[in-house]
Amino acid sequence: MDRTYRTVNALGRVALGALGVRVVPSGLENLPATGPVILAANHVSYVDFVCIEKAAIENGRYVRFMTRYDVWKPGPLAWAMDRMQHVPVDRAMPVDAYLRARRLLGDGQAVGVFPEAGISYSFTVRALMRGAVALARETGAPLVPVGIWGSQRLASVGVPEPPPDLTRGRRVDVTFGAAVQVAPDADLVGETERLGQRLTELLEGLQQLPEHRPRPGEHATWYPAHLGGHAPDRAVAVEYDLMPPGAVSPAWGPGSAVDAPGLRRDPQPR
Repeated sequence: MDRTYRTVNALGRVALGALGVRVVPSGLENLPATGPVILAANHVSYVDFVCIEKAAIENGRYVRFMTRYDVWKPGPLAWAMDRMQHVPVDRAMPVDAYLRARRLLGDGQAVGVFPEAGISYSFTVRALMRGAVALARETGAPLVPVGIWGSQRLASVGVPEPPPDLTRGRRVDVTFGAAVQVAPDADLVGETERLGQRLTELLEGLQQLPEHRPRPGEHATWYPAHLGGHAPDRAVAVEYDLMPPGAVSPAWGPGSAVDAPGLRRDPQPR
């Protein structure tokens, strides 16, 4: 199985190298080199999984990502996704994805989850699904929060959505936070809120690095409004951030007191 993953990783390194993208990992000591682990990451770009895997492989981990099921269209991509043991997620029927992820953890695998269930238009940590915390509570696997920033410069959402940016020399930071053990009797909402806070701390720490700040006077639609950028702020972004039913409204980050009334639920989970 991992022969396919190694081949895909090699192709990914070639693609990143062709663009001069430098993935800078930190906190690798928080990523167990063996055994089950859940990586819960914020989501800012279409290529986040590539960059997170590029960082995780430095500890020898092949991450099995939970990914939108529509990636599994008939063809070689679907075959490769299955061979790498990624997990298709159908929002209308998420139980199957949960059970597959649980089996992977039982086999000692690393499972990657984007609990925001989509890319945040505001580049803040938006509402979170409870699945990552539920898996940690049921299986006892450590839950490692992961912050990623810089990949939004390559390919991300926007109003309007920008085309992919092939500018060479981009830097992408991936940081692994301290692992958390979720107790068997833990409250899912409360633990998900704590996860949101940890992800916010990791993300804002990366966003404020000098390498990632906009130049003076730059119109930076790729940078969050509360830090001086020009992305939609959270109050505006809720118009675009379609969330599945059951998402936990933010009690973390900028504007957390105003988002809950405007949180827009996706009436047709996908």
